[in-house]
Amino acid sequence: MDAQRGWEIENAIKLVDPARDALYRYDTDKVKKINEAKPWRTDPNHYKHVRISAVALVKMVMHARSGGDIEVMGLMIGYVDHETFIVTDALRLPVEGTETRVNASSEADEYMVNFLERSRQAGQMENAVGWYHSHPGYGCWLSGIDVGTQELYQTINEPFLAVVIDPHRTISAGKVEIGAFRTYPKDYSGGGGESTTDGGAAVPMAKAADFGAHANRYYSLEVSHYKSTLDSKILEALWNKYWVQTLSSSPLFTNRDYVTNQIADIAAKTAQVLDNMKKNSSLPPMGPRPKGNNDQLAKVVKAAEKIASEEKMGLMAAMVKGKVFAPQAQATDDAARNIANNGGDTQMADAKAA
Repeated sequence: MDAQRGWEIENAIKLVDPARDALYRYDTDKVKKINEAKPWRTDPNHYKHVRISAVALVKMVMHARSGGDIEVMGLMIGYVDHETFIVTDALRLPVEGTETRVNASSEADEYMVNFLERSRQAGQMENAVGWYHSHPGYGCWLSGIDVGTQELYQTINEPFLAVVIDPHRTISAGKVEIGAFRTYPKDYSGGGGESTTDGGAAVPMAKAADFGAHANRYYSLEVSHYKSTLDSKILEALWNKYWVQTLSSSPLFTNRDYVTNQIADIAAKTAQVLDNMKKNSSLPPMGPRPKGNNDQLAKVVKAAEKIASEEKMGLMAAMVKGKVFAPQAQATDDAARNIANNGGDTQMADAKAA
């Protein structure tokens, strides 16, 4: 359980209201009033926060990791409270994705409707409050297709949000790489700026155009995590599976293709910045000079440092696992070898010696 505790600390998961489990109390009247008032229509930035339960977070991360390099999609269950989305649970959707996109089909929509109907029949009154999908290796932001999907959901099923998880960066960093977003109305002109914390430098060059083209059509929400006493048993069961997956894998091995691509991308960006600098140096001394090369180089250096830091963490994790498990593995191999060479009579002696 120490590993689970460390994961909770790393992802800032806080225990709230342990006596009454307040975030799991669904207030039908309160939610009805919010839906009738529709505050998001007068203020496109009305929703500012997302609180995701530890159970939902683990489910989403496990789902994202299971997809590998293929994007996956799921549904989030919960409710809204003033300016905050409360996500209490998450489920996978039967959606076929590719390495670059994921689209909800009519089959997925039918699945969602049936699930919510059966949940209400069973007494679970929470609504669908958002969808999540993975961006394997290229950060948490919305592509043009994602923006279109989110705009559609916000049109027919408000209040609704989009969550993006990067499973490759999660493995490398040891902390869940996650972002939450909402789109602006089509006639809204107040949006602008990059909607991710690390900016475009961490986005691969192949995705850079799509990243910048739609940044003014959505905004990001602050994401925090919580757990309740109601989560304990479910979280413990999920954690056992999550921890086995984590323990049995090495970031250096699992993410080798991702890291190789990241290094190649950094090299290409560096060459591009240096090429721009050479072009600028050939301009007349008194003529106008483009700005931003130093800023771009600083962003590339920052992205490179992040990759190096993640690789060091992966190496340290491999060394710790080697120190902990190598002696036991060697003892097991020796015992098996003795049994194979001397017969089963030595099995009890080996067991006693161990």
